[in-house]
Amino acid sequence: MKPSLETLLRLEPIRGLSISRLQELASHCLVETHPIGCDPLIPARTVPEFVYLLSGELKVVLTDGSMRVLVGGCDIANWPLGYKTVLPVSSKAITEITLLRLDFELLDIMMTWDELSFAAERQEPRKEDATQWSTMTGAFNVQALTASALAQLPPAHIHELLQRFERVKVKRGQLIIREGEAGDYFYLIESGRCEVCKYVGGADLCLAELRSGESFGEEALVSDSRRNASVTMKTDGALLRLAKPDFVELLKAPLLHEVSRTEADRKVGAGEACWLDVRYPAEYNEDGLPGAINVPLNEIRSALGLLDIQREYVVYCQSGRRSSAAAFLLAQHGFKASFLKEGLGVLEKA
Repeated sequence: MKPSLETLLRLEPIRGLSISRLQELASHCLVETHPIGCDPLIPARTVPEFVYLLSGELKVVLTDGSMRVLVGGCDIANWPLGYKTVLPVSSKAITEITLLRLDFELLDIMMTWDELSFAAERQEPRKEDATQWSTMTGAFNVQALTASALAQLPPAHIHELLQRFERVKVKRGQLIIREGEAGDYFYLIESGRCEVCKYVGGADLCLAELRSGESFGEEALVSDSRRNASVTMKTDGALLRLAKPDFVELLKAPLLHEVSRTEADRKVGAGEACWLDVRYPAEYNEDGLPGAINVPLNEIRSALGLLDIQREYVVYCQSGRRSSAAAFLLAQHGFKASFLKEGLGVLEKA
């Protein structure tokens, strides 16, 4: 069951979020009912979370041995349990109670982006078409903030990023990226859908359909190469674009991690990481490293579900260009990945 907007608007510090963000947050809250006599804090959750008492009476025992009775709806109950006092070591429901649970990290991400979005709006010139960052939950939705390049962005860069994004309206059928051209922008979809196609055997082959909150255009910017596919709008919509110099400064640099030959060998040898070869199968079969997994760069997106997000990957290719693009894509989706800057050349010279 989802909590109502009215409920969220009385909870601290949740109520500080924008209305559009609160509506999105409601889908990520867990509302649960507990009977008289139970301890709803057992078993303890492994993920840090905020727990609110929405209704009923709950007796809690604090670490200093003191006891307190909390009543749902009172001022102190509008804060998470333990937020304004020490965290309870045990509890007992005096009446039937209703709790709301919320992932702390998710809320923290939302609050950070919302506050910086409002700050960015205040700094923009007052004009009719000024970007309303605080209401842009399509581009900066939960999916984008937790499982994309934005999720890995250092908080110190968020405000600057918002200042440099440019919002452009687009029409159905409009070509945004042309295969073979030099990379100039990174794109984030605020609204609408687009299609990624590659010219193969005299015809366009559809590779993917992207929606609000997803991004594209990063591969050519990371590897400093030509566009390897075309992107066309399937509907009217709006995009946020970031020029290549800003992308390199604010997104590429924080997300890309180079690794030396010595460190790569140590990690793989100790079982801390796994080699990931992003060259073509023929290249991999010729001189792939022992134990390496082969996933060509153009198949990385479709193979994300097959890779182990709990593993660390050391990505390599022949020169470092394809591996840097692959490592960036992996980092965008929450993987821990580094790359050999000079590729197999480093290994062969060692």
